[in-house]
Order: sequence, then C-alpha cells, then structure tokens
Amino acid sequence: MAKISININSGSIQKEDPIVGIDLGTTNSLVAIIDKDSKKAKALKGKGQSVIVPSLLHFGTNEEIIVGQSARSFLMDAPERTVYSVKRLMGKSFGDIHEHASYFSYKIIDQDAEELVKIRIGNKFYSPIELSSFILKELKYRAEQELGTEVKRAVITVPAYFNDAQRQATRDAGKLAGLEVLRIVNEPTAASLAYGIGLDKEELKHVAVYDLGGGTFDVSILRITQGIFEVLSTHGDTYLGGDDFDRAIYQYWSEKYSIPELEGADIQSLRLSAEEAKKALSSSEHFTKTLQLGGKDYSLELSKDALKACISPVLERTKAACLLALKESGIALDELDEVVLVGGSTRTPAVKEAVQSYFPNVHINDSLNPDEVVALGAAVEADILAGNRKDLLLLDVTPLSLGIETLGGLMDVIIPRNSKVPAKVGKSYTTSVDGQVNLKVSVYQGERELVAENRKLAEFILKGIPAMPAGFPKILVNFILNADGILKVEAMEERSGVKQDIEVKPQYGLSDAEVEEMLLASITHAEADVKTRMLLEAKNEANQLIYLTERFLEKNESMLTDDELQQSSLLVNDLRNSLESNDKDIILGHIDELNEYTRPFAERLMDISISKALKGKSLET
Repeated sequence: MAKISININSGSIQKEDPIVGIDLGTTNSLVAIIDKDSKKAKALKGKGQSVIVPSLLHFGTNEEIIVGQSARSFLMDAPERTVYSVKRLMGKSFGDIHEHASYFSYKIIDQDAEELVKIRIGNKFYSPIELSSFILKELKYRAEQELGTEVKRAVITVPAYFNDAQRQATRDAGKLAGLEVLRIVNEPTAASLAYGIGLDKEELKHVAVYDLGGGTFDVSILRITQGIFEVLSTHGDTYLGGDDFDRAIYQYWSEKYSIPELEGADIQSLRLSAEEAKKALSSSEHFTKTLQLGGKDYSLELSKDALKACISPVLERTKAACLLALKESGIALDELDEVVLVGGSTRTPAVKEAVQSYFPNVHINDSLNPDEVVALGAAVEADILAGNRKDLLLLDVTPLSLGIETLGGLMDVIIPRNSKVPAKVGKSYTTSVDGQVNLKVSVYQGERELVAENRKLAEFILKGIPAMPAGFPKILVNFILNADGILKVEAMEERSGVKQDIEVKPQYGLSDAEVEEMLLASITHAEADVKTRMLLEAKNEANQLIYLTERFLEKNESMLTDDELQQSSLLVNDLRNSLESNDKDIILGHIDELNEYTRPFAERLMDISISKALKGKSLET
C-alpha cells in the first residue's frame, strides 16, 4: 500500500518527505529548506523568535534538557550544567583537548586520553555525539513545526577539515536524533551553493571560501564550471574560531587588570563579556563595562585597536592555511575571482582586513548573512539529492591523507589529501616473513611519515593467507571513500582469493549497538520527552508574561485604577504560583486569564499613547 503524506498545516498532499539542510555549528545552528513556491533556500524557525538556534544545552536538576536561546541565562546561573561549543569536542579524545579543558565550565572527564571525551552533568555522562543529537532534535522539531509534516531526512554540513572520526560522529548524532543523514557536505561547498556561484554554466570561476565560525576554521579553493563544484584544495583547523577571539580578550583583561584565577559563574561572566565586547566592536570604536568578579568590581575596557592586537595571533594561523590552500590548488592568485566570507566571526572588521591582505586585489564577497549561508547551501544540496536539481554536481575532496602502517611503523599513503571523493584506490603489498598466514592491516589518517604521529582509525586481520615464501603473496588493499568522506577498506590475497573488508568505524565513534540502544531509549521516553518539552514551553511563556506585566504595571501605575492594579497583581501571583504545579494545562489556563483581564486596559492605554503622539499633527494622504 502506498503511503501518502499530508501537510497538517495546509491539508495539502505531500508528494514526498522533505529533505532539510542543517548547519550544526559550534556557536549557532540552523535548519533550512528550499521553498516550494519561490524555489529559493530559506532558514526555518518553527515557533521560535529567530532562525538561529544557539548551540547551547542546559540540563535541569529534574533531568529536563533546554536547548537554544532559553539555555543562555543558565551559562551564569548554572554553568556546571550548561554545555556550549560541543562541536569542538566531536570525535576528540581527552588527549586532543586537555590543554583547553579549563576553558569549559562543565566537567570533561579525563578517564582515558585515547577514548572519546565524556561530559559529566550531575551523575550522568554524555558523549559529544549525544549532546549534538539534542541540538539536532531541536532543529528537527522546529522544521516540523513550520513545515507541518514529519522530517526524517537531512543533509548536515561539517568543516572541510573534519577528519573521518568527526564526520562519523556527526553522522551518528544525526541518527540518534532520528534523522537519516543522506549526505555530509563540506561547509565551503555549501556556502558556494548558497551564493549561487556557478549557476551560469558558461563561466569558469575560481573561488576561495574563508569560513571562520565559533570553533572551527577552514579555507577551500574551488573551481566551478558548467555546474560542477570541484574542491581543488582545503586547509584549516578544527580547533580555531571566534571562541579563540573571546579567549584572547579574556586573557588580555586577566593580565591587564590582574584578575585572579576564576571559577564557575565568574568564568562564564568574563567569557560572555569578552564575547559581548567582540560583537560591540564590530560597529563601534570602544567598549566599556563594569563587572563584579570574585566579589570585586572591575572596569573593563577594550578598543578596536586593542581587539585587533588581541586576535592578531589567531588570524596569523588562518593566514598560513590560506597560503597553503592556494599553493596546493595549483592556481595563481590572479586567477582567483573572489573570496567568500562565511561564519559569524567574519563580522569582525579586522578579519575582513586580514583576508584582503592575504588575497590582495581579489573581491571579498560578504553580501549574504554569514550565519545563515551554510544552512542555505545545505538546503540546495538537499534539493539536489531530492532530484529537483539536475544542473549541479558536487565534487569534494578528502582533507587528510589515508593510508596503512607498513614495516617500521611507516605511513604508506593510499589516498592522498585533496583527492576527489567519492574515490577508490588500491595498492599491492606482500608478506615480510616466510610462511606468514595472517596480515594485520592498520588504517591511519594524517600527514606525518610515522604512523605514531598520525591518527589511527581502525585495524583488522586478513586471515588464511596460504603459507608461501616472504614476498610471494600478492595482497591488494583497496580504500573506498564515499561521498561523505567515510572509508571502507578491503584486503585480498589475489593468488588464493582470500578476502577481508571493513567499514572503518573510528575508535572515537559509536558502535551500531550503542546507537541502537540510545535510539531505543529515545523511543521509549518519547512521550515523556514531549510532555516535558510542552511543560517547559508553558513555563517559559508564563515567566515572560509575568515579567512584561509587572513592568507594564510599574510604568503605567498612574493611569490605572486601584482595582485594575490590585486584580492584575493577584492574577500575576496566581500565575507565578501555578508554576509550582508542573501542570501545563493549569499554567496555560492562568496565562489566558491574565491576558484576558489585562487586554482591555492595555488597549486603552495604547489608544491614549497614539492620541498623544498624533496631537497637533496632520496626516497626509
């Protein structure tokens, strides 16, 4: 029996499930889709106030999880239970991030330097994959609210420089969120799609995409011709971004004002003030703020020039990547048509100035909203996968070399970095010992000559090789890299036909069994999760209404009757008390009661204000 989907908002029949594009960011995340009427990409916000969902998670004492803007206030109130910049931990071991662990106000467990990091919240432990899945669930929920239909499939973007472990972790997070991840797309490719570069099939363009987000940086050089997007080279750093600007300001203030080592809420307070200063100086020359830290008041100041000096070392790290990417692309600077700026951190004027100095006389294109551009491009790729666009083809590259360990602990590269994906490459090997019947194949990723300096992805043993003299067996090792940058390895002794293959599951990823167990848990608790979410939304609405009503009464006290003031205050108290009930329907009932009572005199005061504003003025028609 054929299944028919119906849009519950419009009642119209959906021909097929929608495919959304998702930008899972360090600081902010977004979901987008191609509008069926305009055929243009648009970001979705569901019933939220903004299309941007801050990549923040707060874990309440009652185990409720708050995602996005509503979690921001808890950065100060409950920093140890509020998680930020989780993308920086994706696919990472504690050994990778231990130098930066003190920057996070939540607890990162260091039980094993080689295993995927865990974050401790209360008595529970979470992996970055699980935490990312909560953000993806929020994006999925918002998309479903706006589209009025279930969302099951998605394209998710990652930095071009994400390695195999980080790509696999992103795919696992999508699966946990209940999404079939159709494609992992590099962010610079998505950005180019959003700008519509390459839609004119008659033109050949070379474009550099400079993508500086909250926690990751990469630069890619693309050749775009006849609708084909070809990444010529890519360079970057998965631990470099706007967070480092904040850290540099934090450090500058700490030294300038001799601020002692801080803890908990004070760390967050100074970190958020640094972020505030960075944003303010995008449009002003000077920033000042008085902040209490450790019981002492500090008058913090930062000028635009001081900011530039603070972040200069960070920008220098991006310069090296830009020059290397251009060199490895094989094109000259004068062949570059434009540089596209992506990521919220590019709003800082010093960044644009720096990029222009790296690429002199090349047009800098920052006409699209840098926060939305990647999500919009992911939506275009989703449209391509849905079969709605036949005119575009994406050819990405692998950002790091892939190879195996050979005698002496050497790295023998099979697929070099910047190779086109999808790809299949094979190399022949042999045995080093007479009568050898087993061969261990250890797979690594990296650019160093010794495997000890690179990252181990997996290993397996090719068993049953016929006993032959050393050097006689002929063993073919194939690396098959799919469009997502996920690797499959095959090994076969060609004389006997003995064969073994493995889909590389990085040691930092989740096993299928772990994913299934988590999925089962999410299904089991689905009803309770929905109820918890609805209660939290009602509480948030109630708290906002209480705040607005009290401000309104205070501001307009002289224009209201004693009865109106008294009754409004009673209804506000009733609403505040109803929050203790933890009953959504009771809370919503009190919200409606307060709204109904205050609406008439709120409208009356609005009419008075309008009359005063128009007094003595004539209206032109």
